[in-house]
Amino acid sequence: MKLTRSMPDGRYYESLATRSGKELMSPRRARRFGRLMLLSLALFILMLFLPWRQTIPGRGVVTALRPEDRSQTIQNQIGGRIEYWAVMDGQEVKQGDTILVISETSQSYFNPELPERLTEQLNSVEGTELAADEQMNAVRSQMSALASGLQLQLASAENKVSQRENVVKIDSADLQAIEKFYETSRVRLIRYEEGYKNGLFSLTDIETRRLKLQEDYARVVSAQNKLSNSRQDLVNAKIELDNIRVSYQEAQAKAQSSLSSAFSSKVRAQGDIARLRNEISNVAIRRGLYVVRAPQSGFVVKTLKAGVGENIREGESVATLQPREPQVAVELYVNAMDVPLIEDTSDVRLQFEGWPSVQFSGWPAVAVGTFAGKVAVIDRVSSANGKYRLLIRQTTPVPKGDAAWPDRLRQGSGVYGRVILRSVPLWYEIWRQLNGFPPSLEKEPGK
Repeated sequence: MKLTRSMPDGRYYESLATRSGKELMSPRRARRFGRLMLLSLALFILMLFLPWRQTIPGRGVVTALRPEDRSQTIQNQIGGRIEYWAVMDGQEVKQGDTILVISETSQSYFNPELPERLTEQLNSVEGTELAADEQMNAVRSQMSALASGLQLQLASAENKVSQRENVVKIDSADLQAIEKFYETSRVRLIRYEEGYKNGLFSLTDIETRRLKLQEDYARVVSAQNKLSNSRQDLVNAKIELDNIRVSYQEAQAKAQSSLSSAFSSKVRAQGDIARLRNEISNVAIRRGLYVVRAPQSGFVVKTLKAGVGENIREGESVATLQPREPQVAVELYVNAMDVPLIEDTSDVRLQFEGWPSVQFSGWPAVAVGTFAGKVAVIDRVSSANGKYRLLIRQTTPVPKGDAAWPDRLRQGSGVYGRVILRSVPLWYEIWRQLNGFPPSLEKEPGK
């Protein structure tokens, strides 16, 4: 019933009092509400002292711990024309299985008998090397014969020089003796001329002595000429000895030149042999590269070239391969300010996309659907986005109460993770979050 001011004042205030009494809480209900508020306050205070596990959040993707386990591209080592595809997307292959077959596009390798032609050239050059060896042996024999002949010629010439020297000595001694005779004859003639003036000798004796002096002088001149001829013969013998040596040096130089020429031909032939052997080996290896094979066992994720008859360049990617049994890891990215707090043995709780889970930040023990991991690598430099990358491996052995990582994890799937730090009271964590302070540390991180 609606009350109006038209009612008398007494009845109006009585109605207000009745209505207010109905809307006010009764004393009993007020006491109950007060007890509930006190209990809630007590519970809130108790909760502030509950332990809270500090964590560092991060997002990333599933990857592989080892580089050889990560997705890779298959590349052809030589350029060519696609002739045949042996696989399709999603197909499993083993190491060494054929991915595709290509044909030659380089004109230098079109000849199907190229190895045989190169082998013929190699045999020819090897014959040239053998001929150069034989020529070198012949020249060495010639040089040895020249050396032996030189010894004989030198011995003969030296003997001739020695004989000429002896002849010069003999002729020199004969000249000295004849000059002594001539001097004696001249002195005697002087004495005879003085004796003739004194009347001791006759004119005939004087004339006989003068004839004798002329004969002795002729003998002196003859001895001098003979000595001069002997000396000239000695000079000629020495010149002949020098000519023999010069002739030997000339012949030796010619032989050495022939030997050097033969050696140069041999070295050139050896270089051609090495080049041809290298070409033969390259041709054999190149023909083995016409078949592009899987470098390891795995799955063909995607073929990057389409069709048959398409030309591909050297080193071009033709397919993407995912290794079959990779050692799965997680790649998490965290803020730079949190990196100093993380050690290479820190525990991590991971939540994989596609696997239902319930994760509590401060109480990881009550989380459902999360998996245990451990930090394996902390990057030394930041990524392009300014964050630091962590590589997380699976904790081994698997902790009791946890499950191993799912077998169907695929690289590239999203992951959300939290690096586990120390436990602190809840009130401290609230205070830290309100003030923007970093998490606390139990000890200084290892260097």
